[in-house]
Amino acid sequence: MPLTLTPRQSARLTIILVAVLWSTGSLFMRLLQQPTALELDEPHLSPIQIAFYRSLFAGLCLLPLIRPRDCRVRPAMGLLVVTFAVMSALYLTALGSGSAANAILLQNTSPVWVYFLGIWFLGERADRRSLAAVLIGLLGAVVIVGGNWPREEQGVAAATQIELLLMGLGSGFTYAGVVLILRSLRNESPAWLTMLNLLGTAAMMGLFFACKLGLDGFWTWVTAPSGKQLAFLAFFGCVQLAVPYVLFARSLKTVSPNEASIITLLEPVLNPVWAYLIAPDRETPTDWTLIGGGLLLAALVWRYAPRPAAVAKLEAEP
Repeated sequence: MPLTLTPRQSARLTIILVAVLWSTGSLFMRLLQQPTALELDEPHLSPIQIAFYRSLFAGLCLLPLIRPRDCRVRPAMGLLVVTFAVMSALYLTALGSGSAANAILLQNTSPVWVYFLGIWFLGERADRRSLAAVLIGLLGAVVIVGGNWPREEQGVAAATQIELLLMGLGSGFTYAGVVLILRSLRNESPAWLTMLNLLGTAAMMGLFFACKLGLDGFWTWVTAPSGKQLAFLAFFGCVQLAVPYVLFARSLKTVSPNEASIITLLEPVLNPVWAYLIAPDRETPTDWTLIGGGLLLAALVWRYAPRPAAVAKLEAEP
């Protein structure tokens, strides 16, 4: 007898796949930064250059999927593009310049913001089980960041670390904004929304650096990657960004932002693993990281473990 999934179950499985694809971000970043057999670390690319090309190629990858009837403009789309661009810049800078675990786990404070902002602004239904899962997940992030806090660094090193932590936290807040705005635009084409986000991000970054560096400086900046790096960045953008964001936006038609954000807590568990495979000397997980990752998994188990119908009804009450 074939297994039949409900639309909600199918959406949940899709978001799990999305979390796995998103988690490979640290793998791609480290391949572009660390010496490997692929020889992708030269010439050196900054995290913002990587973010620019990743968004550009991912957006171009989606162009064939866009139908003319999908191209509708809504006021919220402008805010969505700006929020997505800020999130991408903050996250990839924190990921590329610091610890993969810190960057991804701080970004994944987003379920807390999604839970409360979704209730306040979108009228999402509150339930005790989701709140408990969000708080357990937040505790996991706090354990990892607090346990790995640099207590011996001073001066510039300490300031840089604080800056990276704030970038990670900012990426979590802006990621929550992306999730909520996508939810409000759930009747629009996921491919269209994702392409707007990606090409809009590349355009905003390009304009910023053209103004900052001047035309000659911008030309040097934009032509820095080698042909091999450009091919890899195109693959990076399509596999790690374009495809999962389309799937995620489509799943939000069925699954609430609260539930989707909790499922994607799988991403911070897997992300440091990919980074470790490329740079084990730099990315070896500490005991605190393992404990915090266990708490994040516990949040998922708590939210989705089967429970009696009577208990489920009681927990669903606000």
